[in-house]
Amino acid sequence: MNSVGEACTELKRDYDQCFNRWFADTFLKGQAGAADQDPDPCRLLFRRYQLCVQKAIKEKDIPIEGLEFMGPSKGKSEDSP
Repeated sequence: MNSVGEACTELKRDYDQCFNRWFADTFLKGQAGAADQDPDPCRLLFRRYQLCVQKAIKEKDIPIEGLEFMGPSKGKSEDSP
């Protein structure tokens, strides 16, 4: 799947490959959190992709007000759907 911005598609592909490799080779084998393992080896790739997407959203003037993103929701309890 392509990214929201054409310039971001390659960054998305790089991040997806890194994440899938980490998930299959580390997380599913129960090695996540090992002291000698980087807990988030893909964070720099994700940050570069995230910045690219944010720029593309601004350039395309895509309205994002009211959208909920993954992560803690402000004002909602953990029991809320």
